[in-house]
Amino acid sequence: MIRALALSLCLIAPTAQAQNSSLIRLTDRDDLFGYEAVGRLDMQGKGTCTGALIATDLVLTAAHCVTQRGKGTMDPAKVKFRAGYRDGDAIAEAKGTRIAVHERYDPDAPSTVYNALYDMALLQLDTPIHVGLADPFVVADPTLNSRDISIVSYGRGRNEALSWQRKCRMRGKFDGLIAFNCDVTFGSSGAPVFEKIGHRVKIVSLVSRGGLDKNGDVLAFGMELPRAVSEMKQQLRSGRGVTEAATTKTERVMPRRLGLPQSDAGSSARFVKP
Repeated sequence: MIRALALSLCLIAPTAQAQNSSLIRLTDRDDLFGYEAVGRLDMQGKGTCTGALIATDLVLTAAHCVTQRGKGTMDPAKVKFRAGYRDGDAIAEAKGTRIAVHERYDPDAPSTVYNALYDMALLQLDTPIHVGLADPFVVADPTLNSRDISIVSYGRGRNEALSWQRKCRMRGKFDGLIAFNCDVTFGSSGAPVFEKIGHRVKIVSLVSRGGLDKNGDVLAFGMELPRAVSEMKQQLRSGRGVTEAATTKTERVMPRRLGLPQSDAGSSARFVKP
C-alpha cells in the first residue's frame, strides 16, 4: 500500500482542492503562541509559500518555492519571511541573504517521487529573528508507528493568517517519502508538518505537493528531514550550491504589534502550488 502511495505521486493533480478538515484560524497573538516561528514567505514576482524557522536566521521551506523552471534559484533578496504574519502585520520579518536548495533537487525535472524527496531549501535571513519573538523549531524524524500529526500553513482563501489543523493522519512512509491527509492547497507549499514528541512539537516533514487520490481523498506528500537538513546546512557552511543575494542591503527586524497595517500587505497575492 505504501509503495502504491509513493508511486501515485506522479498521478496526483497538484491543483486539486483538499477537503476542509477542522482548520483553526490563528487570529490573535495568543492564538499564535508556540507557532510564532511559522511565517509567510513572499517571493517577489512569484507568489507566496509557508516556511518555518529552524534557527534564528534559517527558514525551512520547499525548494520549488524559491526556484523557477529554467531560471534556477531566486535572488534571496527578493524573498521575505514574515514570522506569524496575520492580516497585514507580522511579529518580525527579514529578507533573505542566501539560499541553499538541496543538491539533489532538480527544479527543471517533472513532478516525481525522487524530486519530492529533496524538495526542500534553507533561506538564510539577513538579520536573525530573536528567540523572544519567534522560537525556532527542532527538526526530527517521525516516531515509530507515528500516526497523528498537525500542520500550520497559509493557503488560497486563508493567506492572510495562519491556519492550524490540529489533527490529521500520516497515511504511509516509503524510503523517506511521507504521505498524509492534511488540508493543503495553493500557498501551503513548505508548510511544517508537526508531531508532538515529548513535551514539544517538532517538525517531522514539510509540504511538497498534494491533491486527491483515486478515491477522492486528500493526499499530500512530504519527506523525512533530519539528514537532508544537515546536508543543506553543510552546503551553507561550504558555500557549495548556495545562491547569494544580489544586494547586500539589509532590513532591520522589528517587533510589531498585531493589528498595525503595513502598506505592502494585500489580498491579491499569488500562491505557489503544493
